[in-house]
Amino acid sequence: MKHLLAPSILTADFGKLGQEIQMLNQSDADWIHVDVMDGVFVPNISFGFHIIKTIKKLSTKPLDVHLMIVQPERYFQEFKNAGADLISFHYEASIHVHRSIQAIKELGIKAGVAINPHTAVNLLKEVLNDLDLVLVMTVNPGYGGQKFIENSYKKIVELKEMIQQCKSNTLIEVDGGVDLNNARKLVQSGVDVLVAGNSVFAAQNPLEAIMNLKELDS
Repeated sequence: MKHLLAPSILTADFGKLGQEIQMLNQSDADWIHVDVMDGVFVPNISFGFHIIKTIKKLSTKPLDVHLMIVQPERYFQEFKNAGADLISFHYEASIHVHRSIQAIKELGIKAGVAINPHTAVNLLKEVLNDLDLVLVMTVNPGYGGQKFIENSYKKIVELKEMIQQCKSNTLIEVDGGVDLNNARKLVQSGVDVLVAGNSVFAAQNPLEAIMNLKELDS
């Protein structure tokens, strides 16, 4: 499978959000990545249901919603209603990981679990076959524009081996510091979905930046 690209709308210019989404609609991007932050689980606050509803109304791409919040299970239904096609919650924020995965799937959408840089991938072994996606944070979550954590490659290789051993179809997504300098190595390490923020929206030509991030292995 060719890797997917999910530009992170958090780094878009919200003064012209409609134009930014139209650009993504015309691009080779596969999904739109939506970071939801509560100022508690991470030291920043982003946006909630109303903005996601607007993005969904304007977008032709699936919405990949990443919840960086405490008690995420309280809000699965509302984020699904707002337009989420996939919801990822943090392993570190959930007391009952398996129950939360099942709660998302019962809504008829895809379920993912995100892990912070300090969290070992083997903690996910018992739920891998239930997951559609594992989101590996390659920076500490909460702010865009951080430097990529180099140890992430080893973690991705380890996770890919676990997925293959479980004969699972779970996808690996990475978020944090992704750009043309590391994207090819990430895909070669086993990544299926690249989340890209500043490397897309801060580029002089975002459409070209997206195309370059998609054509790594061509």
